[in-house]
Amino acid sequence: MPRTGTLTQKIALETIGLGPCYHMVDVLADLEQARYWERALAGEAPWKEVFDGYNSTVDWPGGYFYRELMDFYPDAKVLLSVRDPESWERSMRQTVWAVRHGESLLRLLSSAQAHVNPHWQGFLNMIDRLVWDATFGSGNDTPEQLIEAMLRHNEQVERDVPAERLLVWRVEQGWEPLCEFLEAPVPDAPFPHANDTTEFLNRIIDGSLLVLQEWRSKQASVEPSFALSDGSAGALSG
Repeated sequence: MPRTGTLTQKIALETIGLGPCYHMVDVLADLEQARYWERALAGEAPWKEVFDGYNSTVDWPGGYFYRELMDFYPDAKVLLSVRDPESWERSMRQTVWAVRHGESLLRLLSSAQAHVNPHWQGFLNMIDRLVWDATFGSGNDTPEQLIEAMLRHNEQVERDVPAERLLVWRVEQGWEPLCEFLEAPVPDAPFPHANDTTEFLNRIIDGSLLVLQEWRSKQASVEPSFALSDGSAGALSG
């Protein structure tokens, strides 16, 4: 699931030689990729196009399609990253949930960007279908609803994935169980720790502000000028 230390996982997998690792940050860096995931939601299998050049994937959107991917890549192993439900819910609500719900600065800026950036609107449409319809379709208003969906997902993964292909793991466990499972040497370096929440908020807020600033600059460049009564120049606000 998202918010289970997936950015840390991305760095860890790349460190032990299983990179590049596909993550939601790759979609945020290239919003055109949202169209692949729309196709996947429609029942297509664009996996060769999505994962060309990649050797692993963590986080949504890839994690949602674990069943399809484990069939398409029969030699791949599956990592189920887990987290304390209460702390996971708080992190989820401050980030992924807040992009589309409530009246936070995050949601307001994201919605404002969607008005001027069709690529961002397309990304949000994909997220609505993937996360809020497909993953949390039973509801997401209360902590209990989010936690129930997370636990249900984890239980389903454990039922679906053969034991020899599955590792249930927390990022706090570090290198040893991960490397043993993936048959990789333990790196001579501390286990990474990426601040997923800060990274997520910075990407959405800073990205929205940049797009809105660029849009405003373009608007200002085409606004007609007019003469004030004292002879000075001004500009009409649109």
